[in-house]
Amino acid sequence: MVKRLEGKVAIVTGAGQGIGRAEAVALAAEGAKVVVNDVGCATGGIGESVSPADEVVAEIEKACGIAVANYDTVATSEGGENIIQTALEHFGRLDILVNNAGIIRDRMIFNMSPEEWDTVIKVHLYGHFNCIRSACVIFRQQRSGRIINTASEGGFGSPGQANYAAAKEGIVGLTRTVAIEMARYGVTCNAIRPRATTRLVLSKETRKGWEKDRVTGRSAAPDTEQMIGWLPEQVAPMVVYLSTDEAVNINGHIFLVYGNVVSIYQEPVAAKTIYTRGLWTVDALCEIVPHTLAAGLEAPTAWGIK
Repeated sequence: MVKRLEGKVAIVTGAGQGIGRAEAVALAAEGAKVVVNDVGCATGGIGESVSPADEVVAEIEKACGIAVANYDTVATSEGGENIIQTALEHFGRLDILVNNAGIIRDRMIFNMSPEEWDTVIKVHLYGHFNCIRSACVIFRQQRSGRIINTASEGGFGSPGQANYAAAKEGIVGLTRTVAIEMARYGVTCNAIRPRATTRLVLSKETRKGWEKDRVTGRSAAPDTEQMIGWLPEQVAPMVVYLSTDEAVNINGHIFLVYGNVVSIYQEPVAAKTIYTRGLWTVDALCEIVPHTLAAGLEAPTAWGIK
């Protein structure tokens, strides 16, 4: 069997469980040496444990792969640098960075505390930046590298998750910009919006919200049984593919990945445009917009814009 990542070194953040674990195992199965990063916290970012990372390393080694654990947080610049240094110290190089680490602190916007906002932004958006920044120093020097980020459909709008949605859409913009900046150095940067049964998706708070919306009839909440069929292991192959030399021409794109589905999102384009002679006035916009730009628009529901 040809191992497409033989001789490569990969980092996966948040790799102790769920999607990150599946990605780390899949990368190792293709021959990559893997840094398994995880602080071992709960879904809300509370607590620390070496067990999740250590268990994934043991799983990889049992399958005759090579891996090492790292327990640093992605939320600080020092943590990001230490994660990258772990790859260099143990394996002498770095080829692939998979940013997956994440937490949730769900709260409606009028009840969300600054700390709940900051904590989620730090882990998701700062976490991606901290690791990408340090990795790109290496990638620029060696003129190669693969970065795969983790966005979310939650970025389209998810009640009680203003912090999470803002961070995830920030990751999309970060992905596109890093792709442009690093293309000249042979580095690609893409992102996925995964659907899979994880601790974050099936948290007690999320299940409670779905049930409440079903009872009130406010929205068509996701089908929990259907989601249980979307496994983290089904997300991993696309991440591995984006890490290979075969994906060298794929850069700056966002993919939806779940079950047996992989979709590529169309780049943002203006769907409708209106013009006027001179400059627009409020009176003119009030008259024209409802019949042009706003025609057929639906109001947001409890589960985002349809």
